[in-house]
Amino acid sequence: MGAGSWGTTFAQVLCDAGTPSVLWARNARVAASVTAEHGNPGYLPGISLPQALTATTDPAAALGGADLVVFAVPAQTLRPCLASWAPLIPHNALLVSLLKGIELGTCKRMSEVIVEVLGVPPARVAVVSGPNLAREIAERQVAATVVACCEESGARLLQRSCHTGYFRPYWSTDVTGCELGGAVKNVIALAVGIAVALGLGDNTKAALITRGLAEIARLGEALGADPRTFAGLAGMGDLVATCSSPLSRNRTFGQHLGSGMTAAQALAVTRQTAEGVTSHAPVLELARKHGVEMPITEVVAAVIAGDLPVGEAAAVLASRSAKPEWYGA
Repeated sequence: MGAGSWGTTFAQVLCDAGTPSVLWARNARVAASVTAEHGNPGYLPGISLPQALTATTDPAAALGGADLVVFAVPAQTLRPCLASWAPLIPHNALLVSLLKGIELGTCKRMSEVIVEVLGVPPARVAVVSGPNLAREIAERQVAATVVACCEESGARLLQRSCHTGYFRPYWSTDVTGCELGGAVKNVIALAVGIAVALGLGDNTKAALITRGLAEIARLGEALGADPRTFAGLAGMGDLVATCSSPLSRNRTFGQHLGSGMTAAQALAVTRQTAEGVTSHAPVLELARKHGVEMPITEVVAAVIAGDLPVGEAAAVLASRSAKPEWYGA
């Protein structure tokens, strides 16, 4: 449900794994292109999609008889989309979130939004997280990811459904950790993008990635996640890919900020959703509620709000008092 770059790519993965898939698109031209021309040039130019993959603008046609329902819409639109689709979703389907965001206002993770809106038990909800740069996966480059569900059987079902020769899913029951890793790394990638635009070097980027991981892990621990998750694909793996690759929407958005654009100007030149731009606010709200220090996230929030000149961001972080690496923030 969602025909952007990652939704389309994951539909390809499912087809390649032998799981027949139908893609729901808002735009009739996108649906026609996927079905008739086996491509989605607006999001994945030059990629040939499986001939078995079809698309439709009719939610009922997409959802009818589905064993897996995969959500791939922007995080802040998930709740109203779910409300409109609820009567059409098969009662026994496993519900899968590809979204890497935190909901504004409620501070809920996407799996929590699904449970709340659809009134389903958490065991029916799974998530996909890890280094998921859509373009590379669409090109069938080798990648690995984590599929998580609080019930092992759900995680294993999703694993079997999307395992291909180039896409290797590992299963987990730590839904909280996987979702937090996927959401908060976007905020850290904004900081790395700012640093790149300011001309700062690899030492700075390495520091932001490493201390960013510490922020993610501290918040995860406060919310009950398994600490091991953050050392794996859904933590360090996703963070490194998103902060290092020019394909990353969030890093690119950060570069726009670092070059002197306001958040509004950067949004105007960004075609696809950079989830960290919105999710930073509920992430920070969660951190403050649980007494977790997240200085990189605080600085990113201040830059986006226009309260901190971008040129002063690095100085603010560097001026923090010295602490032991494993006992301070």
